[in-house]
Amino acid sequence: MQCKKCLHFIAFQEMDLSAIYSGDYVSATYKDKAGVQGTFNKIINLPPERSDNTGRVARINDFAMRYWGGYTNKTILDIGSGLGVFPYLMKKNGWKVTALDPDQRAAEHIKDTVQVETICGDFFEVESTRKYDLVTFNKVLEHVKDPIAMLSKSKDNLADNGLVYVEVPDGDIAVLDGKEREEFTIDHLYIFSFISLAITAEKAGFYPVLIERLKEPSTKYTLRAFLKKK
Repeated sequence: MQCKKCLHFIAFQEMDLSAIYSGDYVSATYKDKAGVQGTFNKIINLPPERSDNTGRVARINDFAMRYWGGYTNKTILDIGSGLGVFPYLMKKNGWKVTALDPDQRAAEHIKDTVQVETICGDFFEVESTRKYDLVTFNKVLEHVKDPIAMLSKSKDNLADNGLVYVEVPDGDIAVLDGKEREEFTIDHLYIFSFISLAITAEKAGFYPVLIERLKEPSTKYTLRAFLKKK
């Protein structure tokens, strides 16, 4: 269903996504530890022009340079780290990274392979008041039942003058190519529009410093935003 005013898409389904993201997803997608490692190796060895993550890191670094004047030793909490490719590249670029993922195997893989501080757990249930310069949600908010609550909770972990970085599927543009596109996959509870992402940020207690859209090397249509606490 699509909101006629803000163009936000909402999926109505009865899947239990909590089970998926706490283990079943990794089993179905990567099979085992070797599968996780193999996929990680394949992605980090993609040429820069074919890598979504390389472009993501470059954009964050560029924004950080203009916003803070630099990013070396800046701290980051990456929520929903998955394979750990993004934490790997951020560490490589001089950031101090903490990765959080609900799947134990993913968390162990990140700890062993990427060698950054790793938290295994549901972000809603993790009790931590540690502050970070940057909190990131890369293709996470579309999977959770209450993205506003998740985004709002990140304020507890945000340092003064800190930023939240968000990426979500761009339903505005994807729908023009048809609802068979991956942006409308069954595990996406929400597909955002430019307007609905701004509204989500506002309701969570942020104001958008920047929202922009892009088509990634993987052909995904994506909205990305840098948010600051009100």
